Amino acid sequence: MNSYPQSRSKTIAKYTLGALAVGILSGCMKLGPDLAGIQNPPLPKAWKHSSLYDDRTVAQWWKTFHDPALSLLIERTYAQNLDIKSAGLRILQARAILGISEGLMFPQAQTLSGSAASSKTSSTDLASAGINFDLGWELDIWGKYARGIESSEADLYASIASHHDIMVSVIAEVARNYIEYRTAEERIAYAKRNVVIQERVTQMTEVQFNTGNVSELDMQQARSQLYNTRAAIPAIELSKSQALNAMAFILASDANALKKILDKNSKKYSDSASKYISQKNQEVIQLSENGTGMLNINIIPQAHLNPHNKIDAALMMRRPDIKVAEYAVRSANAQIGASMAELYPSFSLFGNIGYNTNNARGSWLNGSDAVGVTVGPSFSWNIFHYDRIKNQIRLQDALFEESLVNYNKSVLGAIAEVSNALEGHIWTQSQQAEIKKAVDATVRAFNISAVQYNDGLVGYERLLDTVEKLTTTQDRYAIIKGNLSLQTVALYKALGGGWQISQGKSYLSAQTAAHMRETVDWGRYLDANMTQLPKGI
Repeated sequence: MNSYPQSRSKTIAKYTLGALAVGILSGCMKLGPDLAGIQNPPLPKAWKHSSLYDDRTVAQWWKTFHDPALSLLIERTYAQNLDIKSAGLRILQARAILGISEGLMFPQAQTLSGSAASSKTSSTDLASAGINFDLGWELDIWGKYARGIESSEADLYASIASHHDIMVSVIAEVARNYIEYRTAEERIAYAKRNVVIQERVTQMTEVQFNTGNVSELDMQQARSQLYNTRAAIPAIELSKSQALNAMAFILASDANALKKILDKNSKKYSDSASKYISQKNQEVIQLSENGTGMLNINIIPQAHLNPHNKIDAALMMRRPDIKVAEYAVRSANAQIGASMAELYPSFSLFGNIGYNTNNARGSWLNGSDAVGVTVGPSFSWNIFHYDRIKNQIRLQDALFEESLVNYNKSVLGAIAEVSNALEGHIWTQSQQAEIKKAVDATVRAFNISAVQYNDGLVGYERLLDTVEKLTTTQDRYAIIKGNLSLQTVALYKALGGGWQISQGKSYLSAQTAAHMRETVDWGRYLDANMTQLPKGI
């Protein structure tokens, strides 16, 4: 009676040793190519190649503008922007997918089942009961699951890099709209100043008309120009409102609350148009030409940037969008090996421990007869796959090659963006220097024409022309000044700056984590140390 349990124990031990032997071999082989590295397309030779990991100027480039309002807005952007929050949740999703992939390395099937029933006939009254535990474990001989983990890890890192990429774009967009807002303010300041000047010109013309020195045509032309300048201000105000609303959308904030911040932190300037109009001769309008002349309004923030400095190629290669493309290559490469594993037999361990019995109702259960143990190895091999598996491998290889093409495209796109931003900054800087000279020249031309018109040496058309050029040239000066700052933003964005401020911070807000804990058991996934963004990704 005792020999059967002893024999069964030896059998179980034998199978267990066999399973351990197979388990030792498990995971020792990973089919498919191992990605050693990615060859980059040629970078511009003029760019230096540095091994430095971080550049503080690029990491917090908005500080080069020395504008407290801009810095405050960008700090709030990281905490409030909805796109950044969505990207953080995608990181959490990628972590969960990685956890699923890692779980496949352990027994894939673990089932506990039970049943109870009774049956009654004219002659018998039976009760049956059973409880079974089934275990199935496909061993990762060929590295299918290991490659799956490798792919999921790459996808996780790609989601982190995508989070950084969104940060770069969002921060640059906040800065761009902020500069557009300040540019509109400066254009309005110049326009209002020129309205005052044109009002004086119109008054002068009306006096000349009343004394019979000029025709009504001259007076009406002066009024027309004044009204056109006034009419241009609402359009600029509209662009200012649009920039404000764009910032409010990015920050998920109320526009009125945001305007209070902008007004509180705006650069103060003292501007009275009348002080630029000489009071020496009330009959002839003369504008001040000394010092900065008509260009003392400095509302648009400007950074001190030397675009002729060498670009750090290594810094550009760490752009988040390039890192996203790199991790996509790694993920696609791992999928090739996972598909190759389907060509070979799969080895599994299976086991069952069960307790099943049938007895007459009211009888004692016979435990020794009801307990059963089954354990052993198995294998399966899809030998007639009709090239289905091979075509799956070919598909993954083609996807891998496509990911390489996309990576190269990302690098070349980054080179083009940096080059365009550099050239744009250089030429806009040159344009600003020339337009400043043009403003000074138009002031001088206006003064000369005003004197000559008063002396009767030139007609009103000449005076009117200089007034118009003074107005349009100052407006162009403000626009070009804003464009120069926008080119600075474009350059830092092209270099991939800004995402570094998230390092060491959580990609999930405390409020979101608390809400998610209320509905689902997330374990340690939502702990502060688990949601902390790593460095160097």
